[in-house]
Amino acid sequence: MNRESLLLTDLYQLTMLQAYHRQGMNDTAVFEFFVRKLPEGRNFLVAAGLEQVLDYLEEARFSPEELQWLRDCGRFRADFVDSLRDWRFGGDVDALPEGTVFFADEPLLRVVAPLREAQLVETRIINLLQFQTMVASKAARCVLAAQDRLLVDFGLRRAHGAEAGLLSARASYLAGFGGTATVLAGMRWGVPLFGTMAHSYIQAHGSESGAFESFARSQPASSTLLIDTYDTEQGARKLLDLIPKLASQGCHIGAVRLDSGDLGEHARRVRAILDAGGAAQVRILASGNLDEYRIRDLLQGGAPIDGFGVGTRMNTSADKPYLDCAYKLQEYAGLPRRKRSEGKLTWPGRKQVWRRLDADGRLCGDVLSVAGDPSAQADLLLPVMRQGRRLGRPPGLALLRAHAGEQLRRLPEPLRRLEPVPAYPVVVAEALQALARTADRLTGYSA
Repeated sequence: MNRESLLLTDLYQLTMLQAYHRQGMNDTAVFEFFVRKLPEGRNFLVAAGLEQVLDYLEEARFSPEELQWLRDCGRFRADFVDSLRDWRFGGDVDALPEGTVFFADEPLLRVVAPLREAQLVETRIINLLQFQTMVASKAARCVLAAQDRLLVDFGLRRAHGAEAGLLSARASYLAGFGGTATVLAGMRWGVPLFGTMAHSYIQAHGSESGAFESFARSQPASSTLLIDTYDTEQGARKLLDLIPKLASQGCHIGAVRLDSGDLGEHARRVRAILDAGGAAQVRILASGNLDEYRIRDLLQGGAPIDGFGVGTRMNTSADKPYLDCAYKLQEYAGLPRRKRSEGKLTWPGRKQVWRRLDADGRLCGDVLSVAGDPSAQADLLLPVMRQGRRLGRPPGLALLRAHAGEQLRRLPEPLRRLEPVPAYPVVVAEALQALARTADRLTGYSA
């Protein structure tokens, strides 16, 4: 992995670090990342982005050029900049495994480290976890709506930057998509690659049939042809005329793609044309401003669509494009810390989540308590890093995807719906409530 610059952060991280340095404050701090409340309309979230966070924590350094810039910018004392020369993250991290379903106030990640280390990494941790969790959660809703049909990430070109497009491919595959059109995701993580053609390919040829034939010969094992550049149904009929000829040459047409107009109606007409012409094996894929709601409506309307290319609305989580999330100090120098700002109250201390299942193995309620609560059952947050180094090899995206699939299967039926339902029960244990009272007393707050 390429080293990430520690200057990719908010200015106040460095100004706080300089003040801590001047005061000699660097006792052990505990920070946790969590979502304050679920976005309206979301019944659950899916944790994602942990592997990129761990990469960042292991590799982040200040380069000589960055340190020189800090000296020259006029904001920082020389002794403080000198103290950053050998900066390393040497703390501990516990986290939810990626793909785990979670709810409001439940920590996805806990960092235990000297204050200056734990503070400096805040911005990038939020940036990485918030984005992939947001996309994975949107993608999971598409997976539920698609009812086991193929879903492919088509969103790179309209993602908010190259990193966002690449990480969207990862997050959506983790959540259950079948693959992506983003080639680098195939090389980096082994995400299956899918691709068809652009309308420009058809337009560049003298005839639509000629374009179909040329493309099929260049991809003989299996081609997906875009048939709606001019007239969708005519495109399907032209393809029928070509299929026997191409088959005799060892060229297999696997699917056609529809990208324009009334996708449901076009799919019905194209299916009828293909079936009547003896091409029932050719599948129909649809794309074009799709999301979980449009997928649901198409399938409920009986559209004979076998798979969907989902892009912009998923990669940007267009209806809910951010999470109300935070990375907050919960303990410092062995004492619980608690934020009491209006509308932003936090639970103090090192926390843990455990989950109850019903007789069918479905989620039926979580408990949020202090880490080490003697009444706790199986912990959801697991140790993943100690003294700045990973505990074992990364699990691999295929295993994380399988875990996410199992998590979605364990959702109770109401939570699987696209419409909002009553909140999933998360009980705050008495041990955590007692710790909150202790934190309030330490800061002189009385209710």
